[in-house]
Amino acid sequence: MSSSSSQNISQALEEAKARYVVRNAKSKSLHEEATKSFPGGNTRTVLHTSPFPISMKSGKGYQLTSEDGHVYTDLTAEFTAALYGHSNPVILDAVNNVLNNVGLNIGATTPQEQLFARELCRRFDLERVRFTNSGTEANLHALAVARLVTKKRKVVVFNKGYHGGVLMFWGGKPAPNNVDPDDWIIVKYNDLDAAVKAIQSEGVAAVLMEGMQGNGSCLSATPEFLAGVQDAAAKAGVLFILDEVMTSRISASGLAGLRGIKPDLKTFGKYLGGGLAFGGFGGRADIMGAFDPRQTPSIPHSGTFNNNTLVTHAGYAGLTKIYTLDIADKFFKIGESFISKLQETVEGTRLGFSGVGSILCSRFVDGDTEVKDIKCADDFTENEALKDLFWFEMLEQGFWITRRGLIALVLETPQSELDRFVGAVQAFVSKYDDVLAF
Repeated sequence: MSSSSSQNISQALEEAKARYVVRNAKSKSLHEEATKSFPGGNTRTVLHTSPFPISMKSGKGYQLTSEDGHVYTDLTAEFTAALYGHSNPVILDAVNNVLNNVGLNIGATTPQEQLFARELCRRFDLERVRFTNSGTEANLHALAVARLVTKKRKVVVFNKGYHGGVLMFWGGKPAPNNVDPDDWIIVKYNDLDAAVKAIQSEGVAAVLMEGMQGNGSCLSATPEFLAGVQDAAAKAGVLFILDEVMTSRISASGLAGLRGIKPDLKTFGKYLGGGLAFGGFGGRADIMGAFDPRQTPSIPHSGTFNNNTLVTHAGYAGLTKIYTLDIADKFFKIGESFISKLQETVEGTRLGFSGVGSILCSRFVDGDTEVKDIKCADDFTENEALKDLFWFEMLEQGFWITRRGLIALVLETPQSELDRFVGAVQAFVSKYDDVLAF
């Protein structure tokens, strides 16, 4: 990119920031007040944006309304968790039923939890499942049982992988707050030779991976990579754990079902709680049997809210009454069509889109040469200025997306809004064609 083009982008970005500040004066004031209680005014790092985050007042259906009075089409969907939107009547009825007729904090097992468990096992081809409070917890427990079963410690993971707040791998190393900092073997995503070599290393208990890296530009594992990792793990006596926390919503049977693989364990979270905090892990009965409290010894697995009534009712209602197998397959096709239209719109530019079904991500490739056949986020450098400019300008068009580019669709979003977003992307490409062209 020429120096004059960079200058033009810098100027456009500064102007967009200035408009942002004017448009969101109340959010600015609320953020300044929040810094008096929260470090940095924030209790969830991913939601912080500079110069300050927009503060939302409410959500209804597929839309969000900010404290400054702006209405946005929600293309963030709570980082994939808000599949059902913000006020689905089926979810509201399930929650109200719990509040009025069941009660909170029962402190005992209930018939409802086994109904929810049975549906998860049926949907995602699990022999046994256990519930947690988040996807992070689900991955931690899956790793714990893998280590206890194999009597080994090390875990093969992939750069740019995200498996929860204490399980992040960037720049070829664990994040500063990661658990077990010395027990990871970090490999390039979609590099089968490197993955097989790592899996065959001494002392490896498990390989933990996403079938599509949510934090890695939504780039998917190739079919050969998925099958190769599964095969290598089986031959080495290493447990294959597939993180489906995000990708379980991609199709009626998650990414594993879509790609025809059968991991030893899968982990879950996000939308499956019906919009409430939820996690789960499950798979082979012989592995999950280690948690059977009737056995001696057994692995303890507690959690006050593991089987809370709100989640077991809302989650079950979501899967059986809203996101049925048929609807899930239809939504997958809608997402695939949406991605395809975006890819056609930006073909030959620095802006690209990748993803599967209803989860996707934008990216802006830096440098003077077009990078083709991108299979890993390590394969390109992101142009941060263009990425920021895109975010600011999509906000002005009334679209709420993540600043890093992640987009997830809300189930009830009208096709007209998806088409309008494609049009907004087309307008952005035309406006900055001199910069976006290689």
